[in-house]
Amino acid sequence: MWTIPTLLTLTRIAAIPLIAGLFYLPIDNASRNLLATVMFVVFALTDWLDGYLARKLNQTSAFGAFLDPVADKFLVCASLLVLVHLGRVDVLVSLIIIGREIAISALREWMAQIGANRSVAVHMLGKLKTTMQMVAIPFLLYDGVLFGVIDTAAWGFVLIWIAGVLTVWSMVYYLQKAWPDILDHAK
Repeated sequence: MWTIPTLLTLTRIAAIPLIAGLFYLPIDNASRNLLATVMFVVFALTDWLDGYLARKLNQTSAFGAFLDPVADKFLVCASLLVLVHLGRVDVLVSLIIIGREIAISALREWMAQIGANRSVAVHMLGKLKTTMQMVAIPFLLYDGVLFGVIDTAAWGFVLIWIAGVLTVWSMVYYLQKAWPDILDHAK
């Protein structure tokens, strides 16, 4: 259970209060934003690294497979809540993203219970949604001009709304895939 990939996944969960806590430290906004952005990017990259190491070191586990998406969802949802608190993200798009995560997690759990979890297996659309979120959130955390040219707040705003659209689209996709199994077991 205490493999390197699992420990990396746990660091993503531990990162949540660290990222949120930065915004309560008595340091200037630019430093706070930069530190939060760097931390988010580093911890988000552990998602790729823990999967790679689990396969490379043959350290895959049922616990790791469960914990990995939970850590991702916690990191994204907590970051969105921080961004809402800071006034950098619209509540509506945050509710769409967080609501979808709860709904699809519940759907996957139910599908697993009825033996139909293949109907809600991870799809490329879900991966695209996640990628868009993982790019938008650091832009919004940074909230400044990058390299003297890139207005990260403006780009983050656009990207998080694209992520919101992809979120709804992927939820509809998963619900359509699961619908026959839902009908079969709703009787």
